[in-house]
Amino acid sequence: MSEDLVLYERRGPSAWITLNRPGKLNAMTYALVDQFEAALDRAEADDEVRVVVVRGAGRAFCAGYDLEQEANGGEPTITEWHEVLARDVAVTMKLWGLSKPTIAAVHGWCLAGGMEVAMACDLLICTDDARFGEPEVRYGSGPVTLLMPFVLSERRTRELLLTGDTIDAATALDWGLANRVVPADGLDAEVQEWVARIAPTPLRVLQLTKQALNRAQRAMGLLEAVEANLDLSAMLNGAQTPEQNAFDELVRTEGLKAALAWRDKRYGEILGELGLNG
Repeated sequence: MSEDLVLYERRGPSAWITLNRPGKLNAMTYALVDQFEAALDRAEADDEVRVVVVRGAGRAFCAGYDLEQEANGGEPTITEWHEVLARDVAVTMKLWGLSKPTIAAVHGWCLAGGMEVAMACDLLICTDDARFGEPEVRYGSGPVTLLMPFVLSERRTRELLLTGDTIDAATALDWGLANRVVPADGLDAEVQEWVARIAPTPLRVLQLTKQALNRAQRAMGLLEAVEANLDLSAMLNGAQTPEQNAFDELVRTEGLKAALAWRDKRYGEILGELGLNG
């Protein structure tokens, strides 16, 4: 491939997979998703790898799927949306189903599809500047891979998905999303320590333990929920509400920053009318 959108590095018994679009906060394009899947396959096939670490280059973990690419793709039908979203779900679930323990090393923004990638990992270590959320509802979309109800409580999930709000690292720890919060300059060392605690266990023992944990989530209906949500997400993305169309048109004509400013202004005005913006 002409561009390394995903980097792969072996560090002893661990494979470090880095999303590598720092100038775009590692927003996921179709090409990046393809390279991410290839990196996961590589880590899965290497019996010397006991732990897989997923992280982002630059200022953020991942801002989600690339909205500019989506907006410039015309007006897909529900069937076409289903095909696109099914690909995204498949790769996120490949990460969830990886036979080896996985760690999300999160700093900065971790949003939307990026948050789904982080939630698909077994453990999540973040810096104190990390921010999490799935704000898709604010521009007429929704979560692609519905993992949040199986990570957070039902009430917390509804709070985040219905408001589109984001939470900071301390809240993520309090809610059970993160395992540890560390200073920005201590993230790699903390993750390395977790690798060192996990890697001495024989690979087959790790694999069977993770299989048992994943089967427990399957028994609670995770796969059925993800599959059902895919159908609804395609309908939601293909709904072509006036707000969706206005957002996409702004992305095409004035750029993503202008579209996000328009979105934030709408919600700011609503909060102002309610007397909630101070």
